[in-house]
Amino acid sequence: MKFALFTHVPWPEGTDPQRVFEETIVEFEYAEELGFHSAWMAEHHFSRYGLGSSSMVLAAAIAQRTKTIRLGSAVLLPSIQNPVRLAEDTATVDLLSGGRLDVGLGRGTNGYEFTGFNVPWEESQGRYREGVAMIKGLWSNQEFSFEGEYFSADRLSLVPPPVQKPHPPLYLAATLTQATLEFVSTMGHPLMIGVVLDTVNAVELCQRFVSMSQNAGHDIPMSSIPFFRYFWVAETEEQARKDAAEGLNWTLDMLQWRRTFTNGSEVYHRLDDWRSTRTEAPVTAEYLMENRAIVGTPEQCVAKIKDLQRQGIEYFGCNFSFGGMEHSRLIKSMKLFAEEVMLHFS
Repeated sequence: MKFALFTHVPWPEGTDPQRVFEETIVEFEYAEELGFHSAWMAEHHFSRYGLGSSSMVLAAAIAQRTKTIRLGSAVLLPSIQNPVRLAEDTATVDLLSGGRLDVGLGRGTNGYEFTGFNVPWEESQGRYREGVAMIKGLWSNQEFSFEGEYFSADRLSLVPPPVQKPHPPLYLAATLTQATLEFVSTMGHPLMIGVVLDTVNAVELCQRFVSMSQNAGHDIPMSSIPFFRYFWVAETEEQARKDAAEGLNWTLDMLQWRRTFTNGSEVYHRLDDWRSTRTEAPVTAEYLMENRAIVGTPEQCVAKIKDLQRQGIEYFGCNFSFGGMEHSRLIKSMKLFAEEVMLHFS
């Protein structure tokens, strides 16, 4: 079993973004000290949901303060960004980290992120597919040419080239759309699983991907799929659920609130004002704790991870940093996880 850290780099009202970045870097440093295999960060734009709008800049900073832990993007979005720039940025971080970068690419979700980049959602599938081809081609060839509907290249040479050959490990996201899963399953790279699906559905998606990739002529084992869940461990179940509820409620509210914007964003509005006027309640924190999270005592967490392991999951990612969890409590939970959970899987 490999263990990973994951964060959206959340930015709740009243918190300083510079401090959020510094605490995130410290969490990644501590993950390396505790023996985590990798640490991943999301890309989001125009929202307090996540500060990772320039996640490769953040990864470069983390690379300078770590030595062994692998660093991952979960995920970069070629559907709204120039894939040439993404190839350059990822190759640069691969160099700065000494070949420790894992690259996750995804299609993204509809909403003001696409509007902000002036990209029609209807183009997202084609841009994702062409972006993946462009990035892989630029990484892997001294000169690369490509002609697509949205992107093109004429004998481009990537500078700098990545350290890892033929290119950094690549992971591809698919969640709800069958066409995306069909594309990902043909590419010969592992799927990656975010925190947005219920665990039962996420495991079933992994199984479908493995079967579909085999049918496409690839041997991608389920054990290679990073499987991320909201995660919190404490000395008692009561304390774990109390701690987690606060951050999960913020996350649920933010997810619901930001979906109401097709342009603009919620950044300079007050969450409490929106809470007082909304007409539809989100799913509850209790629902997330039962279906998209692992929350509890060390013994409970061990049992739940072992259940996932029996179903084929061998690469488990912990999202401790949800909803602006207080830094010292987060560090304490990470320490408890390393001391009383991880050892059962060594």
